[in-house]
Amino acid sequence: MKKILLLSIIVIILAVFFYFDLGLYLNLDYIKANQARFIEYYNQNTALTILIYSSIYIIATAISLPGAAILTLLGGSIFGFTKGLILVSFASSIGATLAFLISRTVLRDSIQSKFGDKLKTFNDGIEKEGAFYLFTLRLVPIFPFFMINMVMGLTTIRTASFYIVSQLGMLPGTAVYVNAGVQLSKIDSLSGILSIEMLLSFALLGMLPIGSKKIIMILKSRKIYKKWNKPKNFDYNMVVIGAGAAGLVTSYIAAAVKAKVALIEKDKMGGDCLNTGCVPSKALIKSAKVAHTITKSKEFGINASIESIDFQKAMNRVHEIIAKVEPHDSIERYTELGVDCITGNAKIISPWEVEVNGKIITTKNITISTGASPFVPPIKGIQDIKYLTSNNLWKINEKPERFVVLGGGPIGLEMAQSFNRLGSSVTVIEMGSRIMPREDYDVSVEVTKRLEAEGVNILTGHQAQEFKENLLICKTDKGDVEVPFDQVLIAVGRKANLNGFGLENLNITTRKNGTIEANEFLQTDYPNIYVCGDVTGPYQLTHTAAHQAWYCAVNALFSPFKKFKVDYSVIPWCTYTDPEVATVGLTELTANEQGIEFDITKYGMDDLDRAIADSSDYGFVKVLTKKGSDNILGATIVGVGAGELLTEFVTAMKFKKGLNSILGTIHSYPTMSEANKYAAGIWKKNNAPVGLLIWVEKFHAWRRK
Repeated sequence: MKKILLLSIIVIILAVFFYFDLGLYLNLDYIKANQARFIEYYNQNTALTILIYSSIYIIATAISLPGAAILTLLGGSIFGFTKGLILVSFASSIGATLAFLISRTVLRDSIQSKFGDKLKTFNDGIEKEGAFYLFTLRLVPIFPFFMINMVMGLTTIRTASFYIVSQLGMLPGTAVYVNAGVQLSKIDSLSGILSIEMLLSFALLGMLPIGSKKIIMILKSRKIYKKWNKPKNFDYNMVVIGAGAAGLVTSYIAAAVKAKVALIEKDKMGGDCLNTGCVPSKALIKSAKVAHTITKSKEFGINASIESIDFQKAMNRVHEIIAKVEPHDSIERYTELGVDCITGNAKIISPWEVEVNGKIITTKNITISTGASPFVPPIKGIQDIKYLTSNNLWKINEKPERFVVLGGGPIGLEMAQSFNRLGSSVTVIEMGSRIMPREDYDVSVEVTKRLEAEGVNILTGHQAQEFKENLLICKTDKGDVEVPFDQVLIAVGRKANLNGFGLENLNITTRKNGTIEANEFLQTDYPNIYVCGDVTGPYQLTHTAAHQAWYCAVNALFSPFKKFKVDYSVIPWCTYTDPEVATVGLTELTANEQGIEFDITKYGMDDLDRAIADSSDYGFVKVLTKKGSDNILGATIVGVGAGELLTEFVTAMKFKKGLNSILGTIHSYPTMSEANKYAAGIWKKNNAPVGLLIWVEKFHAWRRK
């Protein structure tokens, strides 16, 4: 009954407002035309005018009627700056609180039950920062105030806190608008617009968002740094913790712009990519590819066969490749570039101090780039077996006869195919309904078909339950299944490295997935502590880590004078199976999840001359374009050399070029890259102007007469 009564009152007020078109009286022209009458009435009926004005303001704010800004200007015009500021401040805060209570009474329960996930941002903000979160929204109004009033009513913030924070947070903006009203009341000719007071008032209106944002930054900094003692001088402009891809590029850029930078690494320079990830895996993939090519040699008219595979020599080659690439990431090279490379365990002891090898060094900024490690799930019995991960896989000397890979993602599939080609009997265990769940269904189907054709046993819908000596017991819909193995590779994901370098001392916020939270400038809770690479995500890719590193270095070294928001709009990723899978932008899966309309263009590699000549005529090019346009939303290529072919789409998306541009570009014949042009050609054919072509056909017929 309370809700019904409240809603009835609101409906009646709204009906009266719109039926009598009362909005006509809430505009600048009306106020200016009747300014003298308002002031005269106020002088004769001071208390009544204040009561009427405050009541109108409170009601308008409480039920979110348009015209609050005009009423604020009117307050300055009638009452002057001081009295107007007091009246508007209290009236707006009371009205906002009533709107807050209306929202809480009428909407909160039903909205929270149906759209709780949509309110998560606000609830998380309130939980994390309390009333200060609302203060930020009030001082820097990202959303309109009426929306803030309603949304906050749906959260858990206390009513008293809402009122007090609203009173304080809206005060600067109220003062600027009331002052503008005072100045507008003084204009009696066009020349008045050019008065110093009026121009200053306009300037204050324009500077309010910028100034408010600066105030918020100062207040946040003071709040988070208040328990720390800041050094008067610094040893370094930047200290980078972790010498993987992210840390190397961060320190490289810092040194390139002549900043003094220290790079601290406790283990090996180059991080996972060089030592346990990208480089060794691609080296092994190459060896496996050579072996596979030899087994197929008869298809090319060559009678060759493999007498034996020297697995130990293949693994030795992996380490030789690592050693060959190692100088690119070495201490010697980075020292020459101007980076102070320090080997040791870093420990952050304050926002400006890092301890390493018993010595404390001070720094203006810190970049955390500690990477990630393989995630090992808590499967029963796993502690009793000598399982492999991408970290220790490269230490084995004997080829496993029965090789089980747990996980159907990129790492697992690349290694599954490679070990299969090198002679192991390989089984892939995937808990989901298909491998490569991040990619579209047709991609999973194509890769599954090729791997199974080569002899890889792929078991989807199998959940690992227990290890018993050399048996993995999996749960399926049809009951338990036993999978024997000699070696098992755990490849079910990676977790951020958060421990061992003092992160806990700072109480820096982490996400539910275990990564460090960062804003759009890659700053953590502490504005001078930045983060990049796998330790923050959202993409655990070497090239994305290097991409983020540029923003870390530039933002840290040149803030507050200049900062750049990190750009994730065009991020490619590749899986180096055979066929390779390369994707950029949206997939069908993600486009549908986001409710984005799109057109699909697909070209099969079995039609491509070069692919046929190379006996590589499998896979496809698939492009998503904006509905009715050639604007590229995303592209996926499945086939030989897909990672290289994708670059054309990455470049086109980066520089806002569409399929028409790709179609108009000359591609050498015969090359695999022609597949991109032919895909663009299919799009053009599917989007041909049918009506125009009918008239063109008639034109040509006329010319033949």
